[in-house]
Amino acid sequence: MTSIYDFSATTLAGQDVALKAYEGKVLLIVNTASACGFTPQYRGLEQLHESLAPRGFSVLGFPCNQFGGQEPGDATQIGAFCALNYGVTFPMFDKIEVNGDHAHPLYNFLKSEKSGLLGSAIKWNFTKFLVDRSGMVVGRYAPTTKPESLKEEIEALL
Repeated sequence: MTSIYDFSATTLAGQDVALKAYEGKVLLIVNTASACGFTPQYRGLEQLHESLAPRGFSVLGFPCNQFGGQEPGDATQIGAFCALNYGVTFPMFDKIEVNGDHAHPLYNFLKSEKSGLLGSAIKWNFTKFLVDRSGMVVGRYAPTTKPESLKEEIEALL
């Protein structure tokens, strides 16, 4: 049975990481952007990460420029923006595509596991996927869902 542990991704620093490194953790996987109306959600994502990481939780951020060109920067610019403006300490990965022929395999898997209200395609930045400790996708949340509103659901999995 496929799980998120069967995939790998490249960090903003250019390091290839097997997602198996997160085995046993509860994860919130989010496609992000630096110039989006939802960008302030970085603050809530970081708060969740900081408060719940000691219990086995992590946010994983995947910058994406497919929605209105809202993530135009390169890896260095994205990392600096996240650190300077939101104090992001959770893992951030290299910019990817989440839809279409060049969508990252992880996102093809996430979308196949949990479809949205209007189909499987990601509709905008800051779509969130909740993954349990066994690597299975247990929830998908719209960009309008504030990270802090997911705390109870995350804690139930910890």
